[in-house]
This record gives sequence, C-alpha cells and structure tokens, in this order.
Amino acid sequence: MQLDEFLTRVRDRGEYHGDDEAEQVSKAVLWVVASRVGPTEAAALATHLPAPLDDALRLERGRPESFGRAEFLRRVARQTGARPRTAEWDAGAVLSTVADAVPADAADHLRGLLPSDCADLFGGPSTG
Repeated sequence: MQLDEFLTRVRDRGEYHGDDEAEQVSKAVLWVVASRVGPTEAAALATHLPAPLDDALRLERGRPESFGRAEFLRRVARQTGARPRTAEWDAGAVLSTVADAVPADAADHLRGLLPSDCADLFGGPSTG
C-alpha cells in the first residue's frame, strides 16, 4: 500500500482534518507498537509499510515491554497529546489500516504480539 492510500484510510477512519494529522497519529501508534513487540518483529512489520511510517517501527528501543491495553492506549495518548478515549479511536484507525496494508499472516502475527484485549482495534472504528 502506498503512503497516500494508507494516510487516506487512516484519515477517513479517524476523521482527521488532513494527511498531516493522519501521519502524526500513525507514527505515534506505530511507535507504541514497536515498544511492545520488540525490534525484530517491528522491523519485519516495517517492511510492509510505506516510508516514512516504517521509520516509527525501526527506532531502536531494546527489549519489548510487556503492558496491557490500558497502558498501550495511555502511551498512544501521551504520544499524540490526546485523551485515552481519543487514543483508542486513533489506535483503531491506524491498526485497522495496518491490517489492510500488510499480508494477513503479518496482521495475525501482530495481533498475537499485542495484548489480547487489543484485538478489536484491528477492526477499526465505525465510519458509517
């Protein structure tokens, strides 16, 4: 998936004002994903995503951290400056687009690496 298509999907799903906001939110969510899954898995996921979004996954963070949904959303909120409920919306917009952009096995693998109660975020927020 090309960058413009990725950002359009995130923008539409998240109801953002433009591609800049969609890109900022995407990078924030992917940064938190990378801290949860570890460098090898993050690098593998990055190969399926367009630049510059892949860079958020390639930042060296060391060993993966273990945290649940609440902490995942708190970290997204901290990265975006949003409230936790908004962070949930943001994460859903990005992760559902990631699920569309990567091969099904890669999306399933990522789902398995994140807290089990984050699986619903891959379905994305309702847009209609």
